[in-house]
Amino acid sequence: MSTLDYAKARELMVEQQIRPWDVLDPRVLSVLAATPREAFVPHEHRNLAYTDLPLPLPHGEQMMKPVVEGRALQALELAPGDDVLEIGTGSGFLTACLAGLAREVVSLERHGDLADTARARLAARASGNVNVIHADAFDWQNTRRFAAICVTGAVSAIPPRFLEWLQPDGRMFIVRGRSPAMEAVLVRNPSGTARIESLFETDLPYLAGAAPAPTFEL
Repeated sequence: MSTLDYAKARELMVEQQIRPWDVLDPRVLSVLAATPREAFVPHEHRNLAYTDLPLPLPHGEQMMKPVVEGRALQALELAPGDDVLEIGTGSGFLTACLAGLAREVVSLERHGDLADTARARLAARASGNVNVIHADAFDWQNTRRFAAICVTGAVSAIPPRFLEWLQPDGRMFIVRGRSPAMEAVLVRNPSGTARIESLFETDLPYLAGAAPAPTFEL
């Protein structure tokens, strides 16, 4: 594909996939239209960068479908002064979008090679307000609180430690439940008590350590 083709594909992704999925926030549409998704996709899948598909990453990880990324960005209602925690850097594409909407992004990635690759891609984009940390979210020692948290892998139940990282007025996008019928939710924490808003159904790979316990049937 040529650069011109990618630009056209990006426009079509926004207009034919993301906007019809009720992503109407102008800032979100603008950042998705301006961020070259093909620059974050593994080379062998680059021609699929703008398709309505999850794309494979190393270690069995995956990039979420563009529509899911758009809904996540819109649900978080990011303001230019917000500090964001992303759990699961993956390719770095969603990280770049978050960085375009917020003041600072701290992104955790448990695979060192994915973290290094994402850092390089983000540096090439001059995303100077991103700190990619090689860490497992379930081992990470942190006392900081964030205005927003974006979790890019599924959990069987929302981990309490994630809630502790939210500011009292914070928002968290997370996908919970059992595959294949998972629920994307927005968790609001307006006064220290979590309030959960259902957004849509989807299906994502689990974060390591967050899958449901296996059940055995006789």
